[in-house]
Amino acid sequence: MQRILSAHLPTHVGDTVRIAGWVHRRRLLKSVAFLIVRDAAGLAQVVVTDPAVRADLEKLPEETVVEVTATVTANDTAPAGVELTDPTVRPLGPPAVPPPFDLYRPALTASLPTQLDNAPTALRHPTRSAALRISAAAVAGFRATLDARDFVEVHTPKVVSSSTESGANVFTLDWFGRPAYLAQSPQFYKQLMVGVFERVYEVGPVFRAEPHDTVRHLAQYTSLDAELGFVADHRDVMRVLRDTLEGMLGVVGERAVGALATLGVTPPRVPAEIPAVHFTEALTIAGAPADEPDLAPAHERALGEWARREHDSDFLFVTGYPMAKRPFYTHPDPARPAYSNGFDLLFRGVELVTGGQRLHRHADYLAALAARGEPVGPYAGYLDAFRHGMPPHGGFAIGLERFVARLVGAANVREVTAFPRDLHRLTP
Repeated sequence: MQRILSAHLPTHVGDTVRIAGWVHRRRLLKSVAFLIVRDAAGLAQVVVTDPAVRADLEKLPEETVVEVTATVTANDTAPAGVELTDPTVRPLGPPAVPPPFDLYRPALTASLPTQLDNAPTALRHPTRSAALRISAAAVAGFRATLDARDFVEVHTPKVVSSSTESGANVFTLDWFGRPAYLAQSPQFYKQLMVGVFERVYEVGPVFRAEPHDTVRHLAQYTSLDAELGFVADHRDVMRVLRDTLEGMLGVVGERAVGALATLGVTPPRVPAEIPAVHFTEALTIAGAPADEPDLAPAHERALGEWARREHDSDFLFVTGYPMAKRPFYTHPDPARPAYSNGFDLLFRGVELVTGGQRLHRHADYLAALAARGEPVGPYAGYLDAFRHGMPPHGGFAIGLERFVARLVGAANVREVTAFPRDLHRLTP
């Protein structure tokens, strides 16, 4: 008999079926016992009246893996309107050692550090796994949206020879006796691949050895990167980003319906045109000094509240960041060279995306590096492509875990990360 998932039980009323999963909960009453089995699709209620089956069930603590063969019976009060009766219950392994928290409760009551220390079992809880299902759907939406726009998925090295890609700290490792570094971003490589495919994207890990110990930073996270050629300026990139977000949220709404319901989340609407303010205007809105070189988290929160109040939008573009705060490859605003053709996208008052137009002329790169007093040597392999013709181009990068955290209202990005890596955590 082929195994079926719990979600398919309503289509088998009257049939004898086989399910398998984990003992999610046992309720041992005087005349009847209820066994709740959890599988990848949800929960199934098993009704046990046979004394012998009940006696066996008493020996199977929560999280024991079992197989149940039973008859599907309609019952409006049971999960999905059906339950399993006249069961045979067979353990598929030894009785489980109970985890240090109850997974059958509606919410995990253990502290976040305890959950993270015991991630392999904590992630089984419906609220924790729901966030990961939403994450998977978001990535599927990212890919589908860009595939439909003739982007090509690429895969770039995560071990690089230079640590000078950005101002952020890097992780060093030994590469056959030579120093090497974990990549902080696929930025250089995705630009080079614009010269091959014109439009590219990548889903992959990036590594930042910045000693941040906050609820929004990880030392390793998943970056959703895109880069496109033949743009007029950064506004073309912003339009693609807007459509990408709409596509991601659309797929989340289609594929992760149950996960959204578990967490009580309704995906936000992406405006037809996301409101945008120049960096100088953003400082005024946030009440920051006019000479502030960057936006602090408090400024971002104020801007998020303003976007919600004035534009009924969870999203806000901040454009024209000062060139001094942007990487050397950023294209300046031709009308205001001290400011960039770069942008950040805030999602509910937190920076979610960084992007912009890049330089595309070899001479401009040489001038930009000289202006910052940086040598050309470490960038030689990267810069060489620009000698051979590159179109005007730009791109963006979305932090997946931060996106999901803002979407579901998680207070800490680690709540939506399976096995977070940060300043203190390298296990499990």
